[in-house]
Amino acid sequence: MTDLAGIQQWRGLASVGWLVVLLAWETAAPFFVLFRDPRERGLHALRNFLLGLVNAIVVGSAFVLAWRAVTAWAGTHHFGVLNWISAPDGLRIVLAVLMLDAWTYGWHRICHRVPMLWSFHRVHHGDARMDVTTANRFHLGEIVASSVLRIALLPLLGVRFGELVLYETLLQAVVQWQHANIALPPALERMLRLVVVTPGLHKVHHSRERPETDSNYASLLSVWDRLFGSLRLRERPEEIRLGLDGLDGAERQTLPGLFREPFR
Repeated sequence: MTDLAGIQQWRGLASVGWLVVLLAWETAAPFFVLFRDPRERGLHALRNFLLGLVNAIVVGSAFVLAWRAVTAWAGTHHFGVLNWISAPDGLRIVLAVLMLDAWTYGWHRICHRVPMLWSFHRVHHGDARMDVTTANRFHLGEIVASSVLRIALLPLLGVRFGELVLYETLLQAVVQWQHANIALPPALERMLRLVVVTPGLHKVHHSRERPETDSNYASLLSVWDRLFGSLRLRERPEEIRLGLDGLDGAERQTLPGLFREPFR
């Protein structure tokens, strides 16, 4: 995985293909009735995609090369946890995914606990019409903060750039899936949520009820919520009210309104 442009192109194509599948799925069998007409859905999607586009441009231009540089430095200087232990490549990859996902869980939980970080993260939670496009709805301030911290985190873990790309690819696919306006058959939902964060688990996280909002922080593997006591289930997920109280006003849901939200 040395061709950065090729990696980004491959990831982009895979993400778009998976997005098309999920859009078709939630169109054919939506869990919630969220939109009155296609135009309303299209405007909602456009707003979320534009937020995601801004984030992708900033990360791609300002941070990806930095992450690649620090992971290469760690490998050259034999620095970081994974470079201090002797493990075959297969085990290394598993450990890298686990450590990166544990960090993602911890960061997500911190974003709910620290008021300044929550002021940015609530832009994501303020979507009362959560669907697959909500996976792109994050404030640039939150993305920049997490990206800066990664510059220090990656060499400490000793993660290779290819392992980071693999984790990000898996994470993006699961995050799109868990935000989609879909539901799995109950038996399949129960089985899959033992391992990964399912749409059912993540709907609870996007509930307006604050005890539910402050639960189910895991992004890829559900094990972290089980280990740290933050797992929460809802017997009747169809009764969940999505979004955040106070963020429903039309002006606050515009693109300028979302960018201004943390500074209100």
